[in-house]
Amino acid sequence: QVQLVESGGGLVQAGGSLRLSCAASGRTSSTYNMGWFRQAPGKEREFVARIRWRNGWTDYADSVKGRFTISRDSAQNTVYLQMNSLKPEDTAVYYCAATTAWYTNLSQDDVDYWGQGTQVTVSS
Repeated sequence: QVQLVESGGGLVQAGGSLRLSCAASGRTSSTYNMGWFRQAPGKEREFVARIRWRNGWTDYADSVKGRFTISRDSAQNTVYLQMNSLKPEDTAVYYCAATTAWYTNLSQDDVDYWGQGTQVTVSS
């Protein structure tokens, strides 16, 4: 089992920045990818970004490319999501996610472990 605990959400004005953190504990050696999904009210949970734990390869949703950066601290078993140039449409609950296998395109059905979620609200 892997436990994921997010932090760093909050309220920010459009154009501002936030950094989310996700600390992993437990059987972290089984983790292949870690990443972030988000879910806005009335919408399905969607992929945001992921990082391959072993070599740091990253992947982003088109909607956040150039604005969000995912990174990891292997020693701390922590993954970060730096969010810049935030827009009101980025408002959602952000969930940390971990998988134990590789997927060409990551969807919520592929995720093995979820964090509890952290709210990000961007005001216009």
